[in-house]
Amino acid sequence: MDTVPALPRWLGRAGLLPQLACVGVLYAGPAEWREPAQALAFAYAALILSFLGGMWWGIAAAAPAAQRRNTLGWVWVAAVLPSLVALAGFVPWALGWQWPEPSLAMLSGALLVSLGVDARLGPLAPRWWMPLRVPLSFGLGLMTMAAAVA
Repeated sequence: MDTVPALPRWLGRAGLLPQLACVGVLYAGPAEWREPAQALAFAYAALILSFLGGMWWGIAAAAPAAQRRNTLGWVWVAAVLPSLVALAGFVPWALGWQWPEPSLAMLSGALLVSLGVDARLGPLAPRWWMPLRVPLSFGLGLMTMAAAVA
């Protein structure tokens, strides 16, 4: 992560703190904090997943016009999917089904799979994109899974 500019590096690391706090509460906090901690862990993972989709949309929009027309259709589609996955995570809650554990597990998987899109962006993304994205996606994905199984 040393190749990542300082501000994105530190802000990215700081972005892991809310999930870390939720997981800490789930494993070491009082029992009455469990439900709010899981709900916050879900909300935060859903927000960050949607944010990633926005990042991909922005990267595609910044690409040269010819490339946007000819080869980036997959990025536009990929950019919309994170918000739809995040929204799908609310469905069990809205229907009164088991929640949030299955939805947290789904978001965890989506965060880990997001690295495939990040990797495929290739030269469209800054050179330091993957050194930033790998630890952040793994960190948030694994903490979100830890919240699911707590």
